[in-house]
Amino acid sequence: MNMDERIARINALYHKSRNEGLTEEEKEEQARLRKEYVASVRANLRGQLNNITIERPDGSKENLGEKFGNKKHHT
Repeated sequence: MNMDERIARINALYHKSRNEGLTEEEKEEQARLRKEYVASVRANLRGQLNNITIERPDGSKENLGEKFGNKKHHT
């Protein structure tokens, strides 16, 4: 299931929960899909942040991913 399909399913389950309620299986699926979605967003953001390089006034470049990317992150 790709991300667009996951988002569509999360939204469908949300609307169903508001209108008629969810079964226990659907509640578990909704929680799992939301967790997968959040993990994906965090991983994408972390990947982008790890590829930031800043150029100092003296012309030197510092890769922030190398400097900070290896630290443990709370997930």
